[in-house]
Amino acid sequence: MRHWVLPAASLSAVALVGATAFVLSGSYNMGADAPHWSLTYKILQTLRMRSIEAHSKDIALPDLNSPELILKGAGQYAAMCVTCHLAPGVKDSELAPGLYPQPPELAKSQLDPRSAFWVIKHGLKMSAMPAWGKTHDDETIWSMVAFVNKLPSMSPQEYKEMVANAPPDEEMESMKNMPGMKSMHGAAEDAKNDATSSHSPETSHHTHGAD
Repeated sequence: MRHWVLPAASLSAVALVGATAFVLSGSYNMGADAPHWSLTYKILQTLRMRSIEAHSKDIALPDLNSPELILKGAGQYAAMCVTCHLAPGVKDSELAPGLYPQPPELAKSQLDPRSAFWVIKHGLKMSAMPAWGKTHDDETIWSMVAFVNKLPSMSPQEYKEMVANAPPDEEMESMKNMPGMKSMHGAAEDAKNDATSSHSPETSHHTHGAD
């Protein structure tokens, strides 16, 4: 056994020195337009999925079929989520293509409600997903989950009508006059206006073809 201890320790020391040198060299490209190595991506993806599963498995579900909850979530989604996650009939945005990893297109994805609640509330490290639990209570976050749960079955017209009838995002309204929050509020208003505009729901307000 002792014959293996010294070689193993030496290899570990060499690996540690090599990893440290690599990190300090700055040679790894952290640009969002440069994908991770395949192995790096698989490791991070597995870490993310297992972490979400482990932290969300004991969350108790409310009634996600409540019409009031779903309608409230429509307004929240249009204000905070559509720019990254798109919606029925919304094919693109200026922000979504530049994100890495790419956010899921939620009109085409059926999410586990517990996982969705945990991710919306706590966000995800090293992604563009913020922790909305910092500014929104659990009931509001559940409204987003309830709406997202129905999103894949909605037509573009149904989405547009539900957003138009949704109550305002009270949290965003209360935050809009805070220092540094005016631009965020303006972006949220633009997103909701895009969703409810008189233009065809088959295209978004911002498309790369128009740039």
